[in-house]
Amino acid sequence: MRGPSIDWGIILLKPGEAMAEVDHGHREVDETFYFVEGSGQMIVNGKNHAAPRGSVFLIEPNEIHNIQNNSKDQLKVLFIKGEYKPEDKYEC
Repeated sequence: MRGPSIDWGIILLKPGEAMAEVDHGHREVDETFYFVEGSGQMIVNGKNHAAPRGSVFLIEPNEIHNIQNNSKDQLKVLFIKGEYKPEDKYEC
């Protein structure tokens, strides 16, 4: 769902996949990730954090992040941003 006041969706990653080819950040918008199914790694500012099912991460503006599925199962992650600002994203 993308619409002026909220941006949210489900990320599905197969084993070995990452959310993005390169890490990225947002200048103004924070982003919350909830690991619904499977387990993986949340990468924040170059540090890997174990992310089993049920994990929640709040990514503040200018925190560089990515998600990797380092398991043998599908990974399903819910993301929520306070507003839809596609121009706010930058790659690192």
